[in-house]
Amino acid sequence: MSDFSSQTSDYPELARQIKAWSQELGFAEARITRPSLPVEAEQRLSAWLAAGFHGDMDYMPRHGLLRLRPAELVPGTLSIVSVRMNYWPEGAADAAAQLQDGERAYVSRYALGRDYHKVLRNRLQKLAERVQAVAGPMGHRAFTDSAPVAEVSLAAQAGLGWRGKHTLLLTREQGSLFFLGELFTTLPLPADPAQEEHCGRCTRCLDACPTGAIVAPYQVDARRCISYLTIELFGAIPEGLRPLIGNRVYGCDDCQLACPWNRFAVSGAEADFAVRHGLDRATLVELFAWRETDFTARMAGSPIYRIGYERWLRNLAVGLGNAPTTESVVAALRARLDDPSALVREHVAWALARHVADGH
Repeated sequence: MSDFSSQTSDYPELARQIKAWSQELGFAEARITRPSLPVEAEQRLSAWLAAGFHGDMDYMPRHGLLRLRPAELVPGTLSIVSVRMNYWPEGAADAAAQLQDGERAYVSRYALGRDYHKVLRNRLQKLAERVQAVAGPMGHRAFTDSAPVAEVSLAAQAGLGWRGKHTLLLTREQGSLFFLGELFTTLPLPADPAQEEHCGRCTRCLDACPTGAIVAPYQVDARRCISYLTIELFGAIPEGLRPLIGNRVYGCDDCQLACPWNRFAVSGAEADFAVRHGLDRATLVELFAWRETDFTARMAGSPIYRIGYERWLRNLAVGLGNAPTTESVVAALRARLDDPSALVREHVAWALARHVADGH
């Protein structure tokens, strides 16, 4: 146990210990930043919203610039501890091979296991408890992808990495295959310096995007992004984009798979992120046969549970529409032509028409 106390005000030493404790708790790395972001960040967000790139994510304009003003979100915040945790599941089926097999369903690798929100928040709470045991009572709140927090901007400012052209955080040491989390505190911890960017002239992420959603370096039009279309969008997927989605039924990893820095990515050691229910190699027909009770039971505790059974079937129907024409694919689609959901029926009819046009 450290001899740090609130009386000594040795905040540099406390910051060092926080980083060490973070790694003990399963985080790959931690850095510290101040609870403010430059005005340029606000200008970029305002322009992004004005362009309508947020699509149907109404919470984005509703929260507005609060996302970039952490001290307003949690008054009294003096420092933010930014952390990252690797998630790529060890032993998962090869992502590229799954994407190339049109009969299989591709699920973004971060969603193959249990929901990361609780895992990260619980670890951040444990980190806060360790800090309080040494420094005394402090105000704090833990976040991970669940509140109006500009996670990538804060992490980049803290020196945890830099914002890549695909808008995700990148590190030279381990690429981008990790979750981010934040611990807002009322302690005046010393801030870490930002890193230099290391994307150079590379545009592989832009070139790899199946739908052209990365409309410019550092700028994504969510309305075209497969992660948005399969997760955030509530209604029908625009018909013109459906063929471009391929077999991606929940999220998309293409921009990260194409990034040269991810040759340094490491598998996550967290057991909760291990593959569940064979989702890393399941077929579209197999998943489309699930009843709602199957979905509820198997997806409980998964990030996928949030989209619900109806959108899950919608996404799978699109995947089946893009699959090679086989008797099993056509039979699976015909079995749901009379699905209770109008949303599912629409996508099933579209998918079936693509196969009927091929002579079945």
